[in-house]
Amino acid sequence: ETLQRIVNTLVNKNDEIHNFIDMLNHTIANVQINSSNAISELDEEFDGLYSVLHEMKGSMANTIQQEEARKIQALQDQLSQCSRALESSEELLELAVQSLDIKNPVELLEAARQIKDSVTVASAFRLSLKPKVSDSMTHMMVDFALEKRMLQAVKFLPVPKAPEIDVAACLVADNCITISWKMPEEDSRIDHFVLEYRKTNFDGHPRLKGEQHWELVDYIKATQYTLSGLKFDTKYMNLRVQACNKAVAGEYSDPVTLETKAFLFSLDSTSSHLNLKVEDAYVEWDPTGGKGQEKIKGKENKTRSNTASPKRSTNSPRASARCGRDRFAGESYTVLGDTAVESGQHYWEVRAQKDCKSYSVGVTYRNPGKFDQLGKTNSSWCIHINNWLQTTFSAKHNNKAKTLDIPVPDRIGVYCDFDGGQLSFYNASSKALLHTFRAKFTQPLLPGFMIWCGGLTVSTGLQVPSAVKTLQKSENGLGGSTSSLNN
Repeated sequence: ETLQRIVNTLVNKNDEIHNFIDMLNHTIANVQINSSNAISELDEEFDGLYSVLHEMKGSMANTIQQEEARKIQALQDQLSQCSRALESSEELLELAVQSLDIKNPVELLEAARQIKDSVTVASAFRLSLKPKVSDSMTHMMVDFALEKRMLQAVKFLPVPKAPEIDVAACLVADNCITISWKMPEEDSRIDHFVLEYRKTNFDGHPRLKGEQHWELVDYIKATQYTLSGLKFDTKYMNLRVQACNKAVAGEYSDPVTLETKAFLFSLDSTSSHLNLKVEDAYVEWDPTGGKGQEKIKGKENKTRSNTASPKRSTNSPRASARCGRDRFAGESYTVLGDTAVESGQHYWEVRAQKDCKSYSVGVTYRNPGKFDQLGKTNSSWCIHINNWLQTTFSAKHNNKAKTLDIPVPDRIGVYCDFDGGQLSFYNASSKALLHTFRAKFTQPLLPGFMIWCGGLTVSTGLQVPSAVKTLQKSENGLGGSTSSLNN
């Protein structure tokens, strides 16, 4: 035995080393891929920078050219005005010189008066002999000294440190997981966080092989996040968090593994009544299901098929819950769950179709008689709803019924504390207590469901709600109310 333990320990260690080697090889491949991606992203950043500079250069050069054209146009306009004024002035000067040769005083006086009037209105005397614009272009000069220093100071953006998950602050309750984390040091450049999670049946470090893919929740701004509406069809959940700034993501935190206790079962189609159509978590009344089958109460139906469901082999661990029992028959329109409650506290919910005429929800010991109905034996407990003609709501055990004078909820929650000997039914929406049975359970319990004219949907993989736990503590603290239908 000691040698066998040593061998088992060595085998486990070898498996761990193999897994670690696979992880190292996987990490090497990721380093190469991520390095190539980083270079590609660097090329893209510099190409983007070149593109911006090229665009800026073109825009600024165009502005200089526009300023050049504006100044040249202004100077050319002024040059044209001066040329016209000069031409007019030269003509007037020539006329004046010619007038000096006039000998007749009267004619000279008249010519002088005309010259005087022409000079008075001459454009040459209204011209500004100062250029309208300067030839300086210094206002179009740029200084990239600061930008050069900034570019020379460009470095790799600091990678955010890995967050630290606060396991003590993490909470698994009400079909939700709340995970909380913090940064090892304050970092104002953190833009958001990324959360990854995956379901697992291993309570140790995540395995590289045989694990589900990580599910991702991106752009989380806070340092806490709640995963809601979960179905716990595995025993644990791996979680890890990554901090990201505007351009780069840091390393993931060390993964944490949180236990997710829940009771998971399906409906056992191999033992259901022939008038019931069963699909994993749904059962529906089918009036044609038993057609052609002779169903005589109290007698064995020799023509019935005992073939197991193709979805569940009779060699499966859950098959032991059935123990090879026969199908229900007669008026016992019943189907059981395929997994027994043998210890602990468990919870599941049931929703009935609105047009359902009659149904029961409860538990029973293994191997009930094929004509037994829930609540009519000393080994089964249930609540029963009858919507035929008028609605009645009652709790049943050992063929005794207690009327429940309360509205029938849309969803019924079933809480079973096997070790504490308690079976409670709740309004699944409000968590209001409907009824409690107290009994010393001496055998494993199977979830049981009876349906006539309608259908039931069963929700499993649920945790015991916090509100139910609180009510249980309160009820147990006050001594509790004992049902009159107990053993």
